[in-house]
Amino acid sequence: MSASAPALGTIQVTPRRSWIAFAVILLGAVMSLIDATIVNVALPTIRTSIHASEATLSWIISGYALAFGLALIPAGRLGDRFGHKWVFFSGLVLFVASSVTCGLSQNDGELIVSRVVQGLAGGVYLPAVSAYIQLLFSGRVRGRAFAVFGAVLGVSSAIGPLLGGLLIQAFGEADGWRYVFFVNLPIGVVALVLTAALVPNSPRQASAASGVDLVGLVLLTGALTAILVPLIEGQDQGWPVWTFLSLGGGVVLLVLFGLWERRVVARGRSALVPPHLFTHPAFTAGTFLALVYFAAFVSIFFSISLLWQAGLGHTALESGLVSIPFAIGSIVGASQSTRLAVAIGRRVLVIGAGLVALGLIGVWLVLLLVPSTDLTNWDLLGPLLVAGFGSGLFIAPNVQFIVATVDPSEAGAASGVTSTMQRIGSAIGIAVIGSVFFGTLSFPTGRRPTPADVADAFGTSAASALLVSAAFAVVAFLLVFTLPRSTGGRRQAPESAGKAGTEPA
Repeated sequence: MSASAPALGTIQVTPRRSWIAFAVILLGAVMSLIDATIVNVALPTIRTSIHASEATLSWIISGYALAFGLALIPAGRLGDRFGHKWVFFSGLVLFVASSVTCGLSQNDGELIVSRVVQGLAGGVYLPAVSAYIQLLFSGRVRGRAFAVFGAVLGVSSAIGPLLGGLLIQAFGEADGWRYVFFVNLPIGVVALVLTAALVPNSPRQASAASGVDLVGLVLLTGALTAILVPLIEGQDQGWPVWTFLSLGGGVVLLVLFGLWERRVVARGRSALVPPHLFTHPAFTAGTFLALVYFAAFVSIFFSISLLWQAGLGHTALESGLVSIPFAIGSIVGASQSTRLAVAIGRRVLVIGAGLVALGLIGVWLVLLLVPSTDLTNWDLLGPLLVAGFGSGLFIAPNVQFIVATVDPSEAGAASGVTSTMQRIGSAIGIAVIGSVFFGTLSFPTGRRPTPADVADAFGTSAASALLVSAAFAVVAFLLVFTLPRSTGGRRQAPESAGKAGTEPA
């Protein structure tokens, strides 16, 4: 072993092998993040191929995001207890298998269940990335690895729609959407082989023996599901009484969850979401920031993809090309975010969130003012480029600033809670945006709609949905000011800050 090799726990490898192992782990992580957005351009073809309902289109994204978010914290605990390598490996196996079943689905129910399992699997193996950065690197090299992690994952989410469009174009509009999922099979198999061969085992932590708070997980899952189901299904079913009862029941379960977590802590056990974190008002505001920002971020291309394909009759590839300015902006912004976070502190988040809000307001104005039949991707280029650059600035460092609101000893738990809130925000954002989009979609009665009628109807709905996305972004911008001016807000050591590595989108 090289004398300069970092050694944390029982992992002692050369710097070169550390980076190789990190690249292998990152390959699996990129796959799960791309899958969060790649499916957006496939929604219109899924709708026609298996006659999917409007609610199903929302479930395909929201179900994935919710299951992903709920798995993050318990999966991290399992990795601590049994070793992160094999938790990562097991989650990746399940992710690849569920990707195949997604592609083979013949109806709404099969696809929704497969997507939920796929999201659960992604949430199982993603926490291993942060854990291995801690175990393989130290000092400034660790900070560099976290910067790479945040930038790569942010960019992965941004390029998902373009990659999806390319796959559907290559394999045909009818069944090309299936290859959006099948593409994970060869990539996943390679990642599994490389993981078994090149990723070192991680040490097991005795402190993890208290296990996972299963009752808390069940209560939180029940609460969020009870809230999400009526948000997705309510519009499709005309908001019957059960939807309001379900929302009320979800709130009750959230209260019970909070009471249970307090009881768990009082007994000296490890809570799923430590209640004492929320004694820091800035952390509470920061978790809400994570929720509303990702509600805005993930919902953008849900609306644009439906407008571009179902409304304007463009291909999936043409729909994916619309996202290129956003992806380019994200790449440029992410490449500068870490340097700027060190140089100007919180202002990098203020600038990033502000540009996202301005960009989404710009997209909304374009959809509102330009006739849908005249709309081209050039009309959206400027606003999406601005929003993408802002998103790149924001996503990589945001978790570190939120975690800086708590004591250094609480950094790991705070990071897990924040990452989970990002996913929950994605799920709720799509549920709300889907309800607004389809709730405002109407066609002339008494005659068959013309292509111009369809374009106008989808244009109006997309404008309404983007207005809500923009509102989420504005709220996120305002909440940034509750965060500390730097990641050293509570004397957070560099390695504690590193532990709060970002897990975006």
